[in-house]
Order: sequence, then C-alpha cells, then structure tokens
Amino acid sequence: MSSSLGTLFRISTWGESHGPGVGVVIDGCPPKVALSVEDIQYELDRRRPGQSKIVTPRKEDDKAEILSGVLDGQTLGTPIGILVRNTDQRPSAYTEMQQAYRPSHADYTYDAKYGIRAVSGGGRSSARETIGRVAAGAIARKVLQQSLPGYECLAYVKTIQHLEAKVPTTLTAELIESNIVRTCDPEAAEKMIELIETVRSQGNSVGGVVECVVRGVPAGLGEPVFDKLEADLAKAMMSLPATKGFEIGSGFGGTLLTGLEHNDEFYMDHGQVRTRTNRSGGIQGGISNGEEIVFRVAFKPTATVLREQKTVTNTGEETTLAARGRHDACVLPRAVPMVEAMVHLVLVDHWLRQRAQVEA
Repeated sequence: MSSSLGTLFRISTWGESHGPGVGVVIDGCPPKVALSVEDIQYELDRRRPGQSKIVTPRKEDDKAEILSGVLDGQTLGTPIGILVRNTDQRPSAYTEMQQAYRPSHADYTYDAKYGIRAVSGGGRSSARETIGRVAAGAIARKVLQQSLPGYECLAYVKTIQHLEAKVPTTLTAELIESNIVRTCDPEAAEKMIELIETVRSQGNSVGGVVECVVRGVPAGLGEPVFDKLEADLAKAMMSLPATKGFEIGSGFGGTLLTGLEHNDEFYMDHGQVRTRTNRSGGIQGGISNGEEIVFRVAFKPTATVLREQKTVTNTGEETTLAARGRHDACVLPRAVPMVEAMVHLVLVDHWLRQRAQVEA
C-alpha cells in the first residue's frame, strides 16, 4: 500500500529504475473524460532525462503506452494502466554499490528494511518512479479542467542555491517553459544555468526551492481533521525524491509577524467572499478558501556526486566511493512537472470527495 495514493482517485505506481519498465494504475477516474496519449506524453517529455544540457544525459524517450481504461479518446471509468519501457539501462555503472552504500541515498535504509534491494539506479528510490505519478497527474489535470474551467497549476524554480528568481505580476506557463531551468525570471535563468554547469564540472550538485501557484480552486476542498488540504499537499510533496521541506502561504516567515499583521481580512467582491491578503496560502482550517494556493518545496542537492566520499560496506567495513553513472547536478528543472502532477492528484481526489459528500 505504500506505493498507492488517493481515496477516490487512487493511483499505484510500480517498477524499478533499471527494470524492464515503470508505470501506474489509476483507479477511480470518472468516465467520458477526453484523454489521448499525447496528453500524457506532453507531461512526460517535461520530466524525462536528456531534455537539455543541464539534466542527466540518460537517453530515454519515455513513451507512454495506455494499456487499459481508455477507448476512442475517452476514459471508460475502469482502471487505466500506463506503461513506460526502460530502454537505456546501464547496471554496470552501479557495480561498486552492491557492497558500498552511497552517502545520503536509500541504499542502507532499504537494506535495513527489506534485507534486499535493487542496486541499479536505486530501484524504487530512484526519481524514475515518478514517471507513473506524472502520467497519472496528466489524467487528473484533464478531470480538473473539465470540472473546473478556471483551474491552472503553475510550478517554477524559485531558487537554486543562493540565486533567486523575481516573480512577475503576470505568471504564465509559457514564461516558465521559455528556459531550460523552468524559472519565471529569464535573467535569473542564465545565472542558474551557469551555476549548474559549473557545479557539475566539479563533480558536485546543488539544490533549491520550487514554488507553486494554483488557481481556480473553489472554496470548500479539504477534509478536516487529518486530511486537511495542506496536510495532503505536504505529504504528496514530501513523498517526491530529494524533498526536505514544505511550507504554504507565509510559511516559516509568518512566525516573524504578529496576528494582526498575519491575518487575512475578508471583504465582499461581487457577492463573493475574498481575502485582501493571502498569507494563508489559499487554505484555512485545512479547507480551500477560493484564493490562490501558494506553497514552496525544498529540494536538497542531488545525493549522487562524482567525487570520492567516505562510506561503509554492507558488511560494516569502512571504505570510499566515487559514484558513476548519469545524474542530474540539480534536480529542480525536472522536479517542476513532478510537483504539478502531485498537486493535480491531491486536488482531483479532494474534488471528487467533496462532490460525493456534498453534491450527491
């Protein structure tokens, strides 16, 4: 069950990084939702390796195959199965890792839990597992767009190490996709690219923050007490590889304000309840209030670095290890579609739950 997410719109991902393939089963998708393989492929292409000079050079086309649940361009309401075959496996790059644990990877903890692990690429702990999430997220987005015409989710790279993007008043998907970093500031993008290339040439890596703005979400989504909307978003984001922090609205910065400074005052706007500020990040009491949902996710520097580091073996002997293989020096550009996918999955599940509970 640890590989499944959702209550009514439920997904289960499967597959290892260097196995025959990876994929997902989606259960609970409503029928008669327009869906093509191109809808899924567009998102997978944003996530795939080898797409630019600053990401891992592993060459995978990541071509989606819809195995079930779709007929003549429409969902059937039955389980949707999606397969993406692995075509560029190189297990030889992981020979040393059979004994030596890679620092800050899941090698040791998987051994501690299961007593066995898929050595090549980290198996299920690899970011390749997120292919299933991104494919399922593309379907969730189609459901939300059909049900909520104003729905839009825009994630972008806010910072890479010490470099920070300036967020413009007009934020669009076209602006974010106009550069290979997927940031909203073209000037900052050039500096970020230069930093990533420099760090990679040194055999090192860097991390940063992805910020996300979600528009068109109606008031009322969220299930108190334990399934609060921000709690489910936090769980979804923190389940992504390399994540180390989540904050919504004012986040940790809000602790520096007083209650009077922090409170979002209400007012009426053409018969609709609105807030003058949005320090709550679009969620109050665990329930969406109709304002933009705004949150940030911290991604650590990629754990794989091509420099020698101290470690231990699975027999308890101290040794050193220099990683090989093809890896991202910075995961953030490829993390953007992953963050968006997890938003779609959480929100479609809460939308269906709200509709079942209140509108049925």
